[in-house]
Amino acid sequence: MTTETKTRQLPAAVTLTKGAEARIAHLMENAPEEAIGVKLTTPRRGCSGLAYSVDYVTEEQKFDEKIETPGGIFYIDGASVLYLVGSVMDWQEDDFTAGFVFENPNAKGACGCGESFMV
Repeated sequence: MTTETKTRQLPAAVTLTKGAEARIAHLMENAPEEAIGVKLTTPRRGCSGLAYSVDYVTEEQKFDEKIETPGGIFYIDGASVLYLVGSVMDWQEDDFTAGFVFENPNAKGACGCGESFMV
């Protein structure tokens, strides 16, 4: 008797909008030479506990989730994935601010200034 193992492609933990993909492409066009992509992490910070942080990354980590976008590779920190599953990441700009914005169904609350969230 033989058993066959099949693997299926799982959906990405975070969905990127066209705006987020375009911003990643822009970042990678201007990235330092050693950068291999852009990485999202959720460091402990702020009054609610966790924050979103997007930075260049120079090496792939074993448990990071890897999402290939038209403009470059987007990584999600392996330790942050559970806090982000089902989230949508967008890039928004107006006359006074610009930045990545997150719709996170796991967030139970956020601080008043919007810098951090809790799960």
